[in-house]
Amino acid sequence: MRGYKVFSGTANPEFAKAVAKYLSIPLSEATINRFSDGEINVQISESVRGRDVFIIQSTCAPANANLMELLIMTDALRRSSANSITAVVPYFGYARQDRKAAPRVPITAKLVANLFETAGIDRVVTVDLHAGQIQGFFDIPVDNLYGSIVFKDYILRKNLKNPIIASPDIGGVARARSFAKQLNLDIVIIDKRREKANESEVMNIIGNVEGKDVILIDDMIDTAGTIVKAAAALKANGANSAMAFCTHPVLSGPAYERIEKGELDELVVTDTIPLTQESEKITVLSVANLFSEVIRRIYHNESVNGLFI
Repeated sequence: MRGYKVFSGTANPEFAKAVAKYLSIPLSEATINRFSDGEINVQISESVRGRDVFIIQSTCAPANANLMELLIMTDALRRSSANSITAVVPYFGYARQDRKAAPRVPITAKLVANLFETAGIDRVVTVDLHAGQIQGFFDIPVDNLYGSIVFKDYILRKNLKNPIIASPDIGGVARARSFAKQLNLDIVIIDKRREKANESEVMNIIGNVEGKDVILIDDMIDTAGTIVKAAAALKANGANSAMAFCTHPVLSGPAYERIEKGELDELVVTDTIPLTQESEKITVLSVANLFSEVIRRIYHNESVNGLFI
């Protein structure tokens, strides 16, 4: 076998270290600097000729800088004669703009997919894409993993008395239904109207939550407006408790303050994006071991889907 190497960008180095530790290999060395005007400069510090290379880099905030860093690292590795380059992108930024929802708007998820391929990326590994069909924007293999594999065990350990799954909006019903099926639970739906970007108004609840321990499921939380208002609406309708699970803790703007002051009892997230603040209400579950196992399986040409059966 040719052997493989794992590199890390600067978006989430602790996550990359955890992956390397699980794989029992050292992180390969690359020097990443910035010129005084902000341009990114990358130098690969060891030979990658003929090797299969994995770059771990979430395209979280600052999204533009982290995205460019990934593309520039890819170019450096391609020009260094790497055999293959797999982008391990725990959080795939710009995924929310995945269709023309209004006239004269971009489809940035497709644009980023094109950039990945143009840079020379051969394969992408991510988790809980905002919309599954984004995989179709790529002409290279995409492994879209499921964060529910770590959430399920955590929920079972909580031993809730009367649990029920909730979707915080109509768009997340399929995700909530899939999760509810795994746990053999019923679901309710929260109907909301979004007046403008990053603001939402909870309208009504479809289903009965009286005396229930409600488990909200989402792929990401940005400003936390939706999830906090959802928790308030659930409790106003008789819910015993309201906790939320989301894979990607974007948590921008007033998110932390809203979570601290709101009706949400607990927010459970993964480490695809590093938190910028600590909160007693936020629990972080690691998906580093999941990504590590996927890297190992890809290198050895083993089934990735087998992890979720």
